[in-house]
Amino acid sequence: MIASLSSLVTSFWAALHLRTLLLAAVTFLFLVNMLRSRHPKNYPPGPWRLPFMGNFFQIDFEQRHLVLQQFVKKYGNVFSLELGRSSVVVVSGLPLIKKMFTHLDQNFVNRFLSPVRERITGNNGLIGSNGQTWKEQRRFALMTLRNFGLGKKSLEQRMQEEAYHLVEAIGEEGGQPLDPHLKINNAVSNIICSVTFGERFEYEDCQFQELLKLLDEAMHLQGSSSEVLHYPDRTTSFNEENLICSTLDLFLAGTETTSTTLRWALLYMTVYPEIQENVQAEIDRVVGHKRQVSLSDRDSMPYTNAVIHEVQRMGNIIPLNVPREVTVDTKLDGFHLPKERELVLENNWLDLSCSFSSLPLCKDLPSSPQSMRS
Repeated sequence: MIASLSSLVTSFWAALHLRTLLLAAVTFLFLVNMLRSRHPKNYPPGPWRLPFMGNFFQIDFEQRHLVLQQFVKKYGNVFSLELGRSSVVVVSGLPLIKKMFTHLDQNFVNRFLSPVRERITGNNGLIGSNGQTWKEQRRFALMTLRNFGLGKKSLEQRMQEEAYHLVEAIGEEGGQPLDPHLKINNAVSNIICSVTFGERFEYEDCQFQELLKLLDEAMHLQGSSSEVLHYPDRTTSFNEENLICSTLDLFLAGTETTSTTLRWALLYMTVYPEIQENVQAEIDRVVGHKRQVSLSDRDSMPYTNAVIHEVQRMGNIIPLNVPREVTVDTKLDGFHLPKERELVLENNWLDLSCSFSSLPLCKDLPSSPQSMRS
């Protein structure tokens, strides 16, 4: 009897001791998290945060714009979030965004590198590099692209040639429903290929199609990352690895942005058939059916030009832009952003109720057709 009671007491004390240790450990971790996430005075407001996870579960990453719009309404044009280990400040509204990139541009000059990007390129290339590497590679890329025809007639000829192949490839579908995603990706990439490699790839090229799919997957993976890592700059950025990374950036930035914009244009032309008819009528009137459209036609096609700009406004393909790091203590709109711990996102999401609102402005143009006044 005494032995049983002694065993019971020992077991109870062991369980109590384990619970005490567990409670102490949890309390310690919470205290560490509170100290780590403690913000300075005048820090931007934001929603409540879970320990360690922050606001991760409050954001629907498939529909981030809906969540951000609600946060803007509640907290204003400058608010803060915690995404795992990263502190994030979201800046909305054109006046504040312009202030960031004009008067305070040096405070936000560094780019944030996602773990995927960090593993693939490090501080190489054009999109994610910082410091001397970014300056050297940007200067070299602009000079090289100009030598290859950027801004010259020869580049327009490459675009016209690829537009012909794209129309031909779509025509081969015989008017049946199709997903134009890869065909448009292929067409846009071919223009970059003709500049960087001096040749294009056929739409039936299986190896090139696989490359385009991998680029698509890489873009999705980069959009899901939130961890911050740092690599030191090298003495010089001119090496084979940086050349490969810069070429990859041209494909990622050029192919994804342009092809996605074109797909948005196709979608909006489907949703707004009356706009599609007006665009087609202007193209028929100015260009006709015997030649390809060229940049010189732009001044004679104000309606089509307005539609293109409206597609770019509504189909906002990079609504949060590329995250920036705060390089020095910064005061923005009365809030204090501490250096080296904050990421800044530029919020360009549209009002969800918008439509082709800028098109009526075209009626003030002298050459505007009468049909645009409705």
